[in-house]
Formats: sequence, C-alpha cells, structure tokens
Amino acid sequence: MPKIAILVDGGFYRRRAQALYGEKRPDERLDDLITYCYKHVNDTKDKTHYDLYRIFYYDCPPMKKKVYHPLSQRTFDFSKSDLYKWMQDFLGALKGQRKVALRLGALAEAQACYTLRPDAVKRLCHGSLQLADLSEENFTLDVKQKGVDMKIGIDIASLSYKKQVEKIILISGDSDFVPAAKLARREGIDFVLDPMWIDIKPELFEHIDGLRTFAPNPKKGKQD
Repeated sequence: MPKIAILVDGGFYRRRAQALYGEKRPDERLDDLITYCYKHVNDTKDKTHYDLYRIFYYDCPPMKKKVYHPLSQRTFDFSKSDLYKWMQDFLGALKGQRKVALRLGALAEAQACYTLRPDAVKRLCHGSLQLADLSEENFTLDVKQKGVDMKIGIDIASLSYKKQVEKIILISGDSDFVPAAKLARREGIDFVLDPMWIDIKPELFEHIDGLRTFAPNPKKGKQD
C-alpha cells in the first residue's frame, strides 16, 4: 500500500486550531491533532488508499525568558506562565504518540520583546488612537522561531529523494516552502497543502498538487 506523510507546522496549527475550535487542554488538543491528521490519511475523496508513514510535528519549546513590557513597566516571567506549562504538557504527550516524530527548533529568546500591533500603529498615525489610550492589548510579543522551516524543508527533501512516501500533506500556510514543494513534485510526490482556510500566496498555489482541508470553514460554518 502506498504511504503518506503528514507534516504539521505546529505554531501555525495551534493558532488555527485555537481560532477554529477554541481553547482546549493539552491532551484534548493532541487528540484533535491526531484525529485531524488521520482524516487526511483516510480521505474518501482520494481514490488511492494510503498507509500512514509518519506524522511529523514541528514546533519550538516554550519560552522561559523574562521580558519587560514598556507600557505597564513590568517584567513578565514566561517560565511561570500558563502557556509555558501548557506547551510542556503538550509536547511531552506528543513524544509518546505512535508514528509521530517531534521536530523541535528554538525560539530566539535573546531578541524577544513587546512591540505595538500594526493596527495600533495605524490608528496612532491616523489620530484615532491616542498615546494615553494605549493598553497592553495593543502590544504583541515578538519572538522568532529558528530552525523549524529548515527542518520541514529537509524532511520533505529526504522523504522525496528516498521515495519513502508517495504523498505528502503539509499543514501550513507559509509560502517559504515553495522550493521544497517544487522539489517534491519533481521527484514524483503528490504534494497537497492544508492551509486550514488561510489564504495562500499565488506562488505557493502554483507549486502544489492541490488544497485539502478538514477544518470547519469559518465563513460557512461547515467542513469542505
């Protein structure tokens, strides 16, 4: 039976899952993730029956740094946050799942800082928001991931060159994967993207073999 690999951009999936399904405990989110991936494996619209090779999950460990907030003039210790514990529990549970490979990058904690949200900057420039009216909600934590995209690209190349699978599902909305998608298709891999209803750039759409999602359409309230 031909094999299929599911590659999950973890940060992207967690944000979309929270927006579409709401807040959940780590074990509940993990169960939803595994169930969601198997919907791709058992897709009734695909006449080919596939066997799951592996689910590859890419993410970063939670941040432990203390970050100063310029508005409240307080320092937040992220190692004591609810998100830190949630991520620790979630990633720990992932490690015990059968046919799941956890690929961890790192956060650029040294450069982490709070910045004004783009909409707040726009409103300040237009005069519809005053400096005195700024709140903590107008700020967002800016911290970059390191190594995640590279790991996804390397795994796509390895799976393709070694002919380990016949089909790859990438759950992401990042156009940075265009070179990897092109490589996979040149090697004869059926490369399908699941952006979970996020609009993708034309250059990414051009180099995939199709779009398929099982997430509920936020505009229609139903699944594709």
